[in-house]
Amino acid sequence: MKKLTLSVISFFAILFAWCILTYGGFVSRIFVPSPTDVWNAVVRMAQDGSLAEHCYMSTKRVMVGWFWSAVIALPLGMIMARSARFSALIQPLIEFARYLPVVALVPLTILYLGIDETQKYVIIFLGTFFQLILMVCDTVSSVDKNMLNAARTLGAGTLELYTEVIFPASLPGLLDDFRLTIGWAWTYLVVAEMVAASSGLGYIILKSQRFLATDVIFAGLILIGLIGLVTDFLMRLLTRLLVPWHERLGD
Repeated sequence: MKKLTLSVISFFAILFAWCILTYGGFVSRIFVPSPTDVWNAVVRMAQDGSLAEHCYMSTKRVMVGWFWSAVIALPLGMIMARSARFSALIQPLIEFARYLPVVALVPLTILYLGIDETQKYVIIFLGTFFQLILMVCDTVSSVDKNMLNAARTLGAGTLELYTEVIFPASLPGLLDDFRLTIGWAWTYLVVAEMVAASSGLGYIILKSQRFLATDVIFAGLILIGLIGLVTDFLMRLLTRLLVPWHERLGD
């Protein structure tokens, strides 16, 4: 309850400072719109029916791109953690690719994939995959070797080691990795929607930039943050449901 109270206090402190700056006339509303301006922008989009479409399309792009990133990174990261040869083969490529700026890859993804939804999914994928695979590898590497030795002594094969020992033991850490990379996926949304998009929160932010419609820009940013908070909450809830025995410092 105390944590919730502190969170509410911090939220209202930011809102109060925002109101003082805008309603008090300390900054121009061209640069920082007031809460009323932003609320009116959200209401306008809700009334014309575009709000739900923008939120849905952005959420879909983030979730699809991140989902395939997780599906591919999970097994590869687990194998990297257990196989020195496979790690030596693939890790240098992963380390190299994760430093490439995703925005610089946009022209190539358009050239190779066109401008349909697949290109946008790939941008989200590229923004999360290379970091996630290394995070999975690091998480799995921390599994206690005594557990593996005990499982081998009891006759466990390679597949059983992965499914019955390694995966359950590393699941709390893997869920944390997934939660963090979902957050990263949302940060690449504007990049994914910067070319040939006709809907999405990133699209309306970029479109509004041309007309200095900062109220719509702020509305888009706040909506991205709110949806991101919802996904983060759901991942935390999923973690508590799947690994209720896992305790954190500060919980």
